[in-house]
Amino acid sequence: MLPYQPLSRSIAGKSAIVTGAASGMGRATAHLFAAEGAHVAVTDLDQARCDAVVAEIAAAGYSGSAKAWALDVSDAEAIRATVADIAEEFGAIDILVNNAGFAIPADISQESYEQSWEPSLSVMLTAHQRMIRAALPHLKAAEHPRIVNIASTEGLGASPGNSPYVAAKHGVIGLTKGLAVDLGREGITVNCICPGPIRTGITDAISEEHKTIYAKRRVPLRRYAIPEEVAHMTLSCVLPAASFLTGAIIPVDGGLTVKNA
Repeated sequence: MLPYQPLSRSIAGKSAIVTGAASGMGRATAHLFAAEGAHVAVTDLDQARCDAVVAEIAAAGYSGSAKAWALDVSDAEAIRATVADIAEEFGAIDILVNNAGFAIPADISQESYEQSWEPSLSVMLTAHQRMIRAALPHLKAAEHPRIVNIASTEGLGASPGNSPYVAAKHGVIGLTKGLAVDLGREGITVNCICPGPIRTGITDAISEEHKTIYAKRRVPLRRYAIPEEVAHMTLSCVLPAASFLTGAIIPVDGGLTVKNA
């Protein structure tokens, strides 16, 4: 029998990129990673909002640090330039969390459908592979390289009037599985988290009454989650100890996807 082998559960000193980090799950992830001692690139569309998150992290006195970058992940050249700048600033990229996203209701019978389809696929699927490709040389040089793609329970099923988002999130799951196979030989793990009903900007417009009705009807834990609950699962996936976890599709949904009725 092999002797017990301790594995590290620390990301202290690691360098991480989080997209969509100005709010919701991305912001919670940036805070948590910095609290755990990592150096975090806080990226999002608006520089001022990224700066605000960095200021929050600095004020919290975490052992890690954060720096802000404005980044439109639908812009391929901006991705290449920003990832290169982050790598130069931090000296490494160990962790990539593809989190940026949004939701636009869409009716397939309406001409406006295209206005939802194109940006949905661009921001929530194409951008993921572009971020990975840009970071790949740096991840290959990392000791414990980790990629986490944030999808949704909409990638495991579907809700009405939401098909561009559903298509993008299904694509993220497929991309995760394919790249887990392709990058395994490099020691790079690629996993996917599928959040269910979470209190984020996307769900802000839903009234508390309807949140409660939905949760009691559909979610075994009978509530919406807070972003930090998703962030902690993301952290679990990027630990050095998570060295044999790859290609996993992990619902963080309070049991929503396992409930039959």
